[in-house]
Amino acid sequence: MNKVKTPWPTKEAMTQVYENELWGGCEFDFYSGDGSHVTEIIQPYISVVQNFLKSLDEKLTVLDLGCGDFNIGKELVHFSKKYIAIDIVEELIAYNEQKFHSDNLSFHSLDIAKDDLPDADCVIIRQVLQHLSNAEIKQVLRKLTKYKYVILTEHMPEGEFTPNIDIISGQGTRLKKNSGVDVTVKPFNFKIKLSKELLVVKPKKQKGEIKTVLYTT
Repeated sequence: MNKVKTPWPTKEAMTQVYENELWGGCEFDFYSGDGSHVTEIIQPYISVVQNFLKSLDEKLTVLDLGCGDFNIGKELVHFSKKYIAIDIVEELIAYNEQKFHSDNLSFHSLDIAKDDLPDADCVIIRQVLQHLSNAEIKQVLRKLTKYKYVILTEHMPEGEFTPNIDIISGQGTRLKKNSGVDVTVKPFNFKIKLSKELLVVKPKKQKGEIKTVLYTT
């Protein structure tokens, strides 16, 4: 009989990722994985999000959910009226507060599934849901309907796949199950007014594709 895995609380699981350098980056104090550092992945993303923020008549208040080591967020702060960066790992947020400074920037340690989220115009949630169980994703999505824009990035298999196969929250994703998160279909059925695909990146050293979509809710 297969032993049933008892999931760790998400906060402890993600803290362990950084403590044990499970995403690599031994030369860094905190490292959010190659997806936050490899040029071919991050430069096109930074460009399309900057262009979106610049295209609007007024600067937006941006809420970055799962900001990680802030290697990407730091490139977006200037284009925002206010930039609020959230992560579940307290030590990471404390580190970011010491390293990154701007009058319009603030950091907060919150569990985005459980805690109330600050008000904003636009949410950025980049390769975060892919690490969460379906139950936690549902909790997060219920909160996102109050924001006008949601810029969502997920690492997906190429070709046909079964979306939203459940996993235990932690360092892994659904790719090993040939699955990925699609918030618009069951069991999530995230309600949107408009969607626009901003970017698809196919990393040379990783399987699948990293897709960024802009949702208007």
